[in-house]
Amino acid sequence: MGLKALCLGLLCVLFASHFYTPMPDNIEESWKIMALDVIAKTCTFMAMCFENMGIMRYEELISMIFRLDYTQPLSDEYITVTDTTFADIPVRLYLPKRKSETRRRAVIYFHGGGFCFGSCKQKAFDFLNRWTANTLDAVVVGVDYRLAPQHHFPAQLEDGLAAVKFFLLEKVLTKYGVDPTRICISGDSSGGNLATAVTQQMQNDAGIKHKIKIQALLYPGLQITDSYSPSHRENEHGIVLTRDVAIKLVSLYFTKDEALPQAMRRNQHMPLESRHLFKFVNWSVLLPEKYRKDYVYTEPILGGLSYSLPALTDARALPLLANDSQLQNLPLTYILTCQHDLLRDDGLMYVTRLRNVGVQVAHDHIEDGIHGALSYMTSPFYLHLGLRIRDMYVSWLDKNL
Repeated sequence: MGLKALCLGLLCVLFASHFYTPMPDNIEESWKIMALDVIAKTCTFMAMCFENMGIMRYEELISMIFRLDYTQPLSDEYITVTDTTFADIPVRLYLPKRKSETRRRAVIYFHGGGFCFGSCKQKAFDFLNRWTANTLDAVVVGVDYRLAPQHHFPAQLEDGLAAVKFFLLEKVLTKYGVDPTRICISGDSSGGNLATAVTQQMQNDAGIKHKIKIQALLYPGLQITDSYSPSHRENEHGIVLTRDVAIKLVSLYFTKDEALPQAMRRNQHMPLESRHLFKFVNWSVLLPEKYRKDYVYTEPILGGLSYSLPALTDARALPLLANDSQLQNLPLTYILTCQHDLLRDDGLMYVTRLRNVGVQVAHDHIEDGIHGALSYMTSPFYLHLGLRIRDMYVSWLDKNL
């Protein structure tokens, strides 16, 4: 028995060491983050093994794990929580119970999950949206958009736009007691991408009466045009989110064809006619010097993909590709970036581009931050980092919405 236990222990140590990523010196609660990182990479490893053995696809197993974390719409003494639909799009609605003499503020939130996983029903997002509604005395809407790869781009964006436009109808705003001049669109990670794209579309649509007052983007993923930015290189084997996983997920957003992620890994996926877009994602110009470091910029190689994929040049899919005229009409913006995050440079470049065209931007950079920190705000995985980001986000909303 003792020998078996010893062998099992050694096997566990060897297994964990295979997925071990050294923690940066400034990371708070490093042992917790190390454990979360090993769990995430073990799940990814298992999912890839199952896919290679033909048992099930990678995203199917990960989706099953995510669904274990979904919650029911439970109201409490402060907030009424209901699952309903806006224009046939599932949403979770949070309505404060206390009486208000005036119309309330509202926040529309898009959850992260790499376009393929998750829901506003996940414990962490339910906790965040409930906290936001209670702290701000605001109406909060979590949008349950369709997921890839069952539904490729632009399904997710279409769902987001449909839900937001429905919410902005006069009769709906009146029903929920919302002030149409005090509405925010928010999102994290891939949800930050959707929040960005939806806001760009809404603000530039002359037919929409009510405009968005502010947007809040939390470690958003805004481009894959250049997959060799400094943050991609520094975090290739990063904490929780690696370069390979990010490329796989964003590829599934567009197609199931394996040729796309293979080309993305080589930074050769952009079509021949896309060179004019590189100026919008040129990190050697758009990144502050401290993040460029000693990295040498080289343009992505064109034409490495054997077929044309229009989504790769579509600013609705990759909002950092929007031209300056599309950015000029955007509202006051909050962007939060994390140092130890593959997507760090996307947010940093968007800060620069918005400021260059005169948009007011508040930017918080978390030096000890990791990607997906907001997913770790509830037991058994809660991090002080996630709670700190929550408080920074909600505090900014309270002051500006």
